[in-house]
Amino acid sequence: MQSLPLFNAELVGPELMRAFESWLKDQQASGTLAQPSSIEVYREMWHAFAGWCLGQSPAMTIESLRMQDLDAFISARDGAKRADLALTPRHALRLVRLVDRVLRHFAAADQMAPNNAAAQWLAKNPQVRFAEAASSDPLPVVLSNAEAKHLIAFLSAARPRPGNAERREGHAGFTWQVLRNRVAIGLHLGGGLTPADVRALTLASPVRRAGQTQERPTKLFIPASGSAHARQTPIAPWAGELLQHWLQVRAELRIPGEFLFPATRTGKAWSKQSHYAATRALLTSAGLQSDEGGTFRLRHTFALRQLRRGTPPEEVAAWLGVEPAVMERYRSVASAPADVV
Repeated sequence: MQSLPLFNAELVGPELMRAFESWLKDQQASGTLAQPSSIEVYREMWHAFAGWCLGQSPAMTIESLRMQDLDAFISARDGAKRADLALTPRHALRLVRLVDRVLRHFAAADQMAPNNAAAQWLAKNPQVRFAEAASSDPLPVVLSNAEAKHLIAFLSAARPRPGNAERREGHAGFTWQVLRNRVAIGLHLGGGLTPADVRALTLASPVRRAGQTQERPTKLFIPASGSAHARQTPIAPWAGELLQHWLQVRAELRIPGEFLFPATRTGKAWSKQSHYAATRALLTSAGLQSDEGGTFRLRHTFALRQLRRGTPPEEVAAWLGVEPAVMERYRSVASAPADVV
């Protein structure tokens, strides 16, 4: 027997209902939401939320809804005696995501700033935000101390180093492409960059100490890309040495264009597919299983290193270009002995 809606549609306020139906119409038009059963689920979820909003004194509206109101709504549902009204963490995640999407759609339609209450609530409640972690957001996979030391030594062989003749001149046999690939991997591990970050870097990205143009870069400026904001992140000294050597080689080769890591001698942009193939092959050459987290395994290792050194999670999140709540994912693995990367 078909279940009855939790709230009668007539009880749902006009503004709340119009906002939802407008969002739903656009989802159907784009083909994002087509199954009648899914539409019914979303409609009942919205009716439950809207019915609660109207039951408050004063009634909640799209404009007046705040993060603490969502706290009260979730708390009320968590305490519900009927099983069909109580929320599991995954159900709460779906519901708050729906609220956020409808609020943003409503604001975009009226060309006004969105109400970010739902997004803020999720950021403050990682136990809900990562409710689907078992299948879609697993704990970060990181390098062991031994693996990290080995990879750093492997990458650093591509630049001149003090010591015997072999260490001083061993880099001479590397092609510019091999050097580029090793430096790019170095920035994944030594700077926490994503693959998209690496490909977006320009010649203006390396940041040195004021007036020290010949010294190794200590930070990177990462340009905005898609929904990601521009940011700065520090890089490990060994990665800065590698980058400085690459900049010298790149200048000597007179490679044109603004991309820090071009695909060709003509300065062409490095494609996603080519970058992936190069980093995968390089990690395999280094003796690391490239399918065990790939370059994101290196990024996670950087993040953990910073957290273990006592860097505030909010600062590490800013370096990574993620929300502070994401740092909760590292809590269970950050208690291991300090890394030496």
